[in-house]
Amino acid sequence: MMSVGLARKAAAFGASAAVLAGLSAGLLSSPAQAATKAAPKVSVSAPKASPGDYEGSCPTKINFAAQIKVPVKGKTELAYRWLHGDGSKGKVNVIKLKGHGTKTVTVKQSITFKEDVKGWEAVQVLGPKKVTSKKGYFSVSCQEAKEVDRTQLDPTVTARAWASPSSYAGRCDTYGDKIDFTGLIKVDRPSWVRYRWVLNGDVVDYGKIKVRDARKVGFGINPRHSQRGWAQLEVLSPDATSSNRAYYKVWCKDERRDDHRDDHKGDHSTPDSHDSKVSAAASVSTGAGCSVTATGSVTASAAGTVSYSWALNGAVLSKGSVEFGATGGSQAISGFSTTSEVKSGTVTLSVSGPGGSDTDTKSYVCS
Repeated sequence: MMSVGLARKAAAFGASAAVLAGLSAGLLSSPAQAATKAAPKVSVSAPKASPGDYEGSCPTKINFAAQIKVPVKGKTELAYRWLHGDGSKGKVNVIKLKGHGTKTVTVKQSITFKEDVKGWEAVQVLGPKKVTSKKGYFSVSCQEAKEVDRTQLDPTVTARAWASPSSYAGRCDTYGDKIDFTGLIKVDRPSWVRYRWVLNGDVVDYGKIKVRDARKVGFGINPRHSQRGWAQLEVLSPDATSSNRAYYKVWCKDERRDDHRDDHKGDHSTPDSHDSKVSAAASVSTGAGCSVTATGSVTASAAGTVSYSWALNGAVLSKGSVEFGATGGSQAISGFSTTSEVKSGTVTLSVSGPGGSDTDTKSYVCS
């Protein structure tokens, strides 16, 4: 009830019964009724960093997120900003909410760091009620990117092959290679390379050589009948790969021989040139440091000049010639020796002269 003194004062000022009723109602309002007019309760979680503790190369991006809960009745504006550990503040962001009940809003930000840092982030809500979250801590530890040691990786090896000539037509009953195959091996850094030659599906030669940039290897064939086929250079290690197929074809043609002989008595002419022959014989040995030494000889059945050449893994190293008298015979020829290490491969002696041509190939391995 309104006190007698207050009633008297109101009456003294000419207060009407309605005013008195309003005053009386205000004074008699309950605490529960006053609470309904209070501002809505707002809460915000501590931001979480992702990742929270970073170690690696920089610059790097760290993502932050926090949740704000806001009671909404009709239309409400949520205003907030980010607080940074260095004392700075982000811009104010406003989100308009509609509906009824408590709304949960997730707010996010990303920051790029270029150096080591330990800090925190927080969210400050400015409306509909001012409240600040707890601090969310994070750290960034920048580490230099490790350079890849290419010496620990397998080298890259490529191979290519070709036939020379790729097509042969002529006599096939003579000595000497009709088709020579050459392969080129390339590496991106010095390496020992194991390889083999495959002829029409069969392994016909193999070797191991040191390749610093590029190196040639090869072998030859002397078909006795017409044929066609292919050869391929296969690299076995350190990086398994194969060359293209080098295709070839051989057409054997028989030449008529003039078997006419002079019937004069006492005629002791030299043997028919078709019956004369030349042949090659090679030998190879390895010495200290896997050096290679090759020696050989040439045999001819008739007079004339016989030329010869030495090749190591397909690369010609030296050439020469020897003279034979009327009766032919066999002669030792100059060989060669290497001063560098060549652990495995092939040595080929090729000869040619009036009686035809011949080759002798020897394989070797230095352990």
